[in-house]
Amino acid sequence: MRFLYSILVLLSTFGAAFAQAPAGTLKAGTAKVNITPEKPRYPVHDSLYARTLVLEAGDVRIAFISLDLGVYTHENIRRTLMQRYGLTELYLSSSHTHSGQNPREAFLLERLDKAMRLAMADRFEARVSAGHRSFFPIAFNRLIVRDNGRAMESWEGDDHYLPVNTDRLVHGPIDSSVGVIKFEDLSGQPRALIMNFASHPDVVWNNFEISADYVGYATRYTEEAFDGKVNCLFIQGGAGNQAPLYKDGGRQSPDDPRPAKYELIDRMGRLLSIETVKLAQSLYPDTREEGSILVKADSLLFTGRFDKTIHDNIHFSTVVLNRHIAIATCPGEPFIQFQLDWKRRMQGEATPFLFGYTWNGGRWPNYLPDIRSACLGGFGADNGMPDIIEIGAPEKIFDKILENYYRLTLPLMRP
Repeated sequence: MRFLYSILVLLSTFGAAFAQAPAGTLKAGTAKVNITPEKPRYPVHDSLYARTLVLEAGDVRIAFISLDLGVYTHENIRRTLMQRYGLTELYLSSSHTHSGQNPREAFLLERLDKAMRLAMADRFEARVSAGHRSFFPIAFNRLIVRDNGRAMESWEGDDHYLPVNTDRLVHGPIDSSVGVIKFEDLSGQPRALIMNFASHPDVVWNNFEISADYVGYATRYTEEAFDGKVNCLFIQGGAGNQAPLYKDGGRQSPDDPRPAKYELIDRMGRLLSIETVKLAQSLYPDTREEGSILVKADSLLFTGRFDKTIHDNIHFSTVVLNRHIAIATCPGEPFIQFQLDWKRRMQGEATPFLFGYTWNGGRWPNYLPDIRSACLGGFGADNGMPDIIEIGAPEKIFDKILENYYRLTLPLMRP
């Protein structure tokens, strides 16, 4: 009871310290901090960053933190930041760069605490707009169905396909579009962007250098296009089976004399940034709409596909901003089919976004293949991870996300 009382006092203290947004008002705050490890295991080519976005309306306050890291989950950091800043939910979104390095817990907590503190101190009344822009493909499906009816990884060649897809053939399914959510202040100045795109950040596979890969370039170019007045959070989509079309096999070891092909990383990032900026500049908010945040966090329990002793409690969320932007958050590496299906399901309902690689508690499920891909096979579909989740589990997750969307937005549905 004493522990519970202490927690309640702590939460009430932070609730008093940070005034809540009035009903009908959406407030936002953003910040950016460097999270490059103090003692990197490889030379640093370009720095790693965390970008925060705090959103609040009425009595709901949530935060997204985008991280230039491969995968990051940490319950102590999540709980500490939630309690310290009175958050309803906190989402850690990893870009999944293959050239990152997770910092020490104490160092990262200090950095993220600073980012949250700066974002909270610089909150503004926000207007929000969102959309998607299709453009020429810069990614492809790395699980290619071969003559025998089975899927193999793109890095495995045969009589038809060169390893690593050096021919740059656009195998599908893919989603050749970028999504943007723009937050601007009442003067019309953009302050934060969410860039939502689906592709592994592994242009060079193994750099043996610290790098945010194409994500670092894309976010930097986008922020520069707005004169450094915005923070651009990259949040990965359904990239579990998506690879960059600008692809190199990578170096074989730290002693490999060949330089990493950063010109390919730069090209991929620049192209994505160009389309992001075009889209962001074309978006305009409805100044008449009321700000609101609807959020439903949920979880489901699944067993392993091969190891039936595994029991994974997978957490996910449905977030609706201003009643017309629908965000599905999901940990692990969802396949692109779920992103395409989420968009199809939301037609006529809301502007949809799939935030994959996004964790808010529970277990990290690794790959989330759709049923067809799981049966066709390949890395992430039926091999490569001994603890891969049971077939059909991802479909159940996204069905529940959809159900929760309607429970949030249709007043006649029972809780």
